[in-house]
Amino acid sequence: MTSLDPRQELAKRLGLEHLPPVRFESAADVRARLATNDYLSDDSIASVSFLADRLAKPVLVEGPAGTGKTALAKAVADAVGARLVRLQCYEGLDESKALYEWNYRKQLLRIQAGRSEGETESWSELEEDIFSSEFLLTRPLLEAISATDPVVLLIDEVDRVELETEALLLEILSEYQVSIPELGTVRAKQIPMVFLTSNNTRELSEALKRRCLYLYIGYPDVERERDIILARVPEITSALAEQIAQVVRSLRTLDLKKAPSVSETLDWARTLVILGRDEIGAEETVATLHILLKYQSDIERATKEILGHTVNLA
Repeated sequence: MTSLDPRQELAKRLGLEHLPPVRFESAADVRARLATNDYLSDDSIASVSFLADRLAKPVLVEGPAGTGKTALAKAVADAVGARLVRLQCYEGLDESKALYEWNYRKQLLRIQAGRSEGETESWSELEEDIFSSEFLLTRPLLEAISATDPVVLLIDEVDRVELETEALLLEILSEYQVSIPELGTVRAKQIPMVFLTSNNTRELSEALKRRCLYLYIGYPDVERERDIILARVPEITSALAEQIAQVVRSLRTLDLKKAPSVSETLDWARTLVILGRDEIGAEETVATLHILLKYQSDIERATKEILGHTVNLA
């Protein structure tokens, strides 16, 4: 007996009448469609994104800050014509901000309105009324699950939350459903693509990792970073983009407190274009290092070791 493929199996569990169409035809299709949204992927990014669609599994994206993890989810949403629903994680995030909470003010007004109109409802009748979907405030996780339109769910910087909050995600990521005691189980009406990002500030649980495909996005090589610059800063020259990528690559080899991210590379490229530079020398690089580096000690080290001289940066 032939077993169902993962998408069919999940659709059956969710009770979907129709199997949603695949979003990508191949890894090459992923690369091409992301490129149309100014996101230049590599083979690994394209392959994992393709498999996430075909296997109906979330993707855990790890890597240094500023390497395009969040941008990947946004680019995928644009590429497939889906709405991006984002849960920004932070320390202290709880169920009421991630899943749902009840609109207590509206519930209180409903109770007061009933009393003022002389209604003689029993508590069970009133409870059934005020704990209905009309009084529910959906937060990102429940919003993504209950949406009828295509959705890409981004759970950003999941490593910032505590283990207890991380456990809230497990039901979402394995069954695409949310249990609400007063209403029952809310199952997804479509199979969303899910991306979780992590900057590796803490180790994530094995239970969470087990439910996800894994993707690491590191710093790009010189050629890919040059192409990213050309795609995102169209007014720049190829020669300047190449120089920028080479300088940034050299800076990342130093023992810095914070290596320059891709987003900071793009900021530097835009800065040099605004300044009217077609190429950069030592003086121009030193004068604009503060765009790339965010610690004075890093600026001083880069000035001394990469540019070969020390200048007053005050």
